[in-house]
Amino acid sequence: MVEAGIIPIESGPLAHFLFVMPQKRSLELENLLGPTVHELGYELLGVEYLPQGRHSVLRLYIDRPEGITIDDCEHVSREVSALLDVEDPIRGEYHLEVSSPGADRPLFRPQHYRRFRGRLCKLRLSEPVEGRRNYRGVIEDADEEHLCLKVDGETVSLPFALVEKANLVPEW
Repeated sequence: MVEAGIIPIESGPLAHFLFVMPQKRSLELENLLGPTVHELGYELLGVEYLPQGRHSVLRLYIDRPEGITIDDCEHVSREVSALLDVEDPIRGEYHLEVSSPGADRPLFRPQHYRRFRGRLCKLRLSEPVEGRRNYRGVIEDADEEHLCLKVDGETVSLPFALVEKANLVPEW
């Protein structure tokens, strides 16, 4: 059951997971964790996995229309931690972090880019496009395959498959 004002996880291309997490693995984690996060009344924006041996981090970004508090993060962390303990989808040790998107909100899906058209973002690609891996520009548009940024007065089309990490630039 969907509560009023809560945005369900949409089908289609899922979050881009960072740092050598294979696409199949990322889909498995999102499919595993997404329903639990949604049942708790939150949107799972995306997941980052940073493998660093015993110091690895699995980070979930959650949101809801009225914003996220520390209590929200703790609540989701307890529920997701229990699920991860039972399902054990990641081998080895890692720290679970549940976070609000913050002022430098990460962008994972095409709908995230569309929602923030006209805003400045920075992103890193897994391989260069037009000789660059790092871009900073205004979001013009996005579809399921590409996003368009206005960079130095020129529109650049970048494939989502190459986006390693993307964040809004805070407007202070």
